[in-house]
Amino acid sequence: AAQELGATVKPYTAPSSILLALMASGMNGQHFQFHGYLPIDNNDRKKKIQALEMDTQLKGCTQLFIETPYRNDQLLESILQSCNGNTKICIGVDITGPNEWIKTATVDYWKKNKPELHKKLAVFLIGQ
Repeated sequence: AAQELGATVKPYTAPSSILLALMASGMNGQHFQFHGYLPIDNNDRKKKIQALEMDTQLKGCTQLFIETPYRNDQLLESILQSCNGNTKICIGVDITGPNEWIKTATVDYWKKNKPELHKKLAVFLIGQ
């Protein structure tokens, strides 16, 4: 509405956990898409994850998305069930916070080393 009224809109600079995760992931930062929240329904979410993985494989596009902190573990489980073992997944947790960590690894790695993400701020990336 402010733009439509011709008002000056001035954003303040601040760290963006989404872009910081992308920068630290080692994935394609030149071609990426942010999807926000994926579907809540488990079957719909898995279909969406598979479509994102396919897009990554075909176009080399990094896929970024988030989830509410209390559903992170369910989202991670859906990713691990839906993606190929060699697909790279980056998880960024508490970015810019005192307990920050960002790690990129394959689905096979994450299946053996599942982090506890419940009630933590997290960003998820699928890439190559």
